[in-house]
Amino acid sequence: MPEETGIHELLTLKTIAETLNSSNELRPMLDTVMGKLLELTGNTAGWIFLSEEYMEYECAADRGLPPALQRDNKQPMQCGSCWCLSRLWDGRLEHAVNILSCKRLSNARQYNWGDTLGITHHATVPLHSGERYLGLMNVAAPGKAHYADSELALLQSVALQIGSAIERMQLYSTEQRRANLYAKLGEFSAALNLTANQCISPSILIEKSAALIGDYFDWPFAAIIGQHEGQFEVHAAYAANITPEIAPFELSDSFKVRLGDITKGQRFATLTPDEEQEITKSCCSEQPVAERVVMLAVPFRQIAAQGAGILLITSPKALASATADGEVLEAVAEHISATLESAQLGEKRREIARLDERNRLARDLHDSVNQILFSLSMTAKGVESMLKQEHISHPATEAVRDIQALSQSALKEMRALIMQLRPAGLEAGLLTALQAHGQQLGLLIQTQRSGVHELPRNVEEGLWRIGQEALYNVRKHSGTSKAEVSLHLNAAEVVLSVADQGKGGAKRRSNTDTNESLGLHIMKERAEALSGRIHIHSVENQGTTVEATIPLPIQST
Repeated sequence: MPEETGIHELLTLKTIAETLNSSNELRPMLDTVMGKLLELTGNTAGWIFLSEEYMEYECAADRGLPPALQRDNKQPMQCGSCWCLSRLWDGRLEHAVNILSCKRLSNARQYNWGDTLGITHHATVPLHSGERYLGLMNVAAPGKAHYADSELALLQSVALQIGSAIERMQLYSTEQRRANLYAKLGEFSAALNLTANQCISPSILIEKSAALIGDYFDWPFAAIIGQHEGQFEVHAAYAANITPEIAPFELSDSFKVRLGDITKGQRFATLTPDEEQEITKSCCSEQPVAERVVMLAVPFRQIAAQGAGILLITSPKALASATADGEVLEAVAEHISATLESAQLGEKRREIARLDERNRLARDLHDSVNQILFSLSMTAKGVESMLKQEHISHPATEAVRDIQALSQSALKEMRALIMQLRPAGLEAGLLTALQAHGQQLGLLIQTQRSGVHELPRNVEEGLWRIGQEALYNVRKHSGTSKAEVSLHLNAAEVVLSVADQGKGGAKRRSNTDTNESLGLHIMKERAEALSGRIHIHSVENQGTTVEATIPLPIQST
């Protein structure tokens, strides 16, 4: 008899081993193995829970479940804890054991969920590979309340085979996913480079980057977030079938600290389910519908001069493949950072080239056309003086006066154009130049300054152009002749503000007036070319404030 039992056990192990080696798909393999195990051991019901995190599990396979556990699409098997899972999470489930009673079946009897087919107890076997616990396996039969040591030993041997097979399949799946992700990374990089070559602004490049992540990867959610004045802001986001909210949002203090630690690191981090929910609630009014996901975060540099930020994604795969997703996510973040930095440097080079070209054009106009107009004006004046000496009025006198008036007008316009191309007065300071420009426009300008810091040439000229446009809008749209120009500097940034107490409604006009929208767009482009940003606050009949914030280069000590 013992010999027959031994042969049966060997046959069972052989059959299970053959079944495990016949597939590389985890769920079909577990389902087939469970069927074979029940057939060979005489049990009638069995199920496998996979769990690698505390209070997180999934029913990966089941066979012969009683009707009570199949109600509502097997809902009793998908929620709530039980005694065997609690022992696994507490580290007390090391070997195959008899569970005196099944909590799920007890609940089924207590709440009249349906027929349990006489099953009250089951054996529980942990699934692990080496030191890593993967879940557990339960088997049961009607009226069976105890399993012999030999039965438990056989189940333990089968569980070891299953655990090794799960480990092998997860490794295979991870490597396969890693290969697919790196292939997609190549396509993503090519598309990102093509987008960057279109010479778009940094903010648009960030938005395009999030959209490209959605196009080339199967991550159902992605977001690029940064910080401003202690508040987190979504710079760009992608969510499958949902329009994400691009706006500042509040997070708990503990989560802010956690994200701050991530920005200081180098590698990806895995967020907890609570942190994941906090992020998605902040970024999306609707929750993305997806299978169980894991949210990964990686530090992201060069977020439109906001300093270090974070690139977030959710991966639809199991936790075992998170490493592959995290590695590729790090490469994605590095590539976006490098591309964005390259685009910003390119925009700065183009801005410097534009400034140099304007200066060259201003010099040429001054040395050629301006001198010619001046000579023409003086010549006309001389001719007029000669004609006045005649006793009889010469018919050409009136024409010469017209030539002199036209040349004076053209000379005035040319000097104004040269002033626009190459502003004079910046050597006396940005505020002084803007005050003088406002007076030329007929505005009464009040100035305010705080902080002392030498502005780089490109920053000063960029703010000059922004201030010019803002003052022009005050004169044209505000209905008031007064404006306040303030300049605030610190070691990190400079803030130029142009405010009026006029009619307001700048944002409303920008939606209907093409020229106004173009002016606001030009100011925004100039700020972004310096890695800064424009904020416009406008209230009907309460005035408008245009605020340009530009980061300053870090001074070496």
